[in-house]
Amino acid sequence: MNDNHNNHNVDPHRSHRTNIPEVVLARFKDNDSLIKSVAGLLPGKRVLVTKASKEQLTLLLDNFDPCVEMMDAVSGTMVISDTSTRAPDIIGSIAVLSAGSSDYFVAEEASVSAEYLGLKVHRFYDCGVAGFHRVDEALQVIDENKVDAIIVVAGMEGALPSVIASRVKQPMIAVPTSVGYGTSYEGIAALLSMLNSCAPGISVVNIDNGFGAAVCAFKMMKWIHDK
Repeated sequence: MNDNHNNHNVDPHRSHRTNIPEVVLARFKDNDSLIKSVAGLLPGKRVLVTKASKEQLTLLLDNFDPCVEMMDAVSGTMVISDTSTRAPDIIGSIAVLSAGSSDYFVAEEASVSAEYLGLKVHRFYDCGVAGFHRVDEALQVIDENKVDAIIVVAGMEGALPSVIASRVKQPMIAVPTSVGYGTSYEGIAALLSMLNSCAPGISVVNIDNGFGAAVCAFKMMKWIHDK
């Protein structure tokens, strides 16, 4: 009988088809599947692990410690590198803004993912519309550095992307987070707010999908860079 639970059929050639290598989603994986998935991708490559629990990060450290390039316990991200690999060349820059410090776990997932793919990242965390002067400070730095794209991460009512999109020229990706209470409905309120924004030009990814936002920004720049 074919036991699909133990079928570690990794896709090491995905980067050649899509420019994005297979990334290991740690959540929902048992320990054996997680270790085998990373090990199957690692030879000659750098591997990004996302949404790992603290216990899973410890497990990965125990098994791949000499190869661990970076780890962030709050966002659940880890980069594991074969000793023969190097970081990719920088092909563009983005800014990642988060509305509140509670959104850090998604914002940092987006930032780490973007750096892993080859983007320079400018981080502006905890600069939501509840303190509007913080938005102005971030926009000034974004303008001075001429970033290529912007990722905006927000929970609660999800207002920050609309504010940013009304004041910038760059393409923008909005990420709703599951942060909030009551009628936030674990991010659905923020998602609907971003989808219904009256500020045009906002692309919206799924709730808590910092990785997906980073991939979207990277593909925009990679396509132009390679033409």
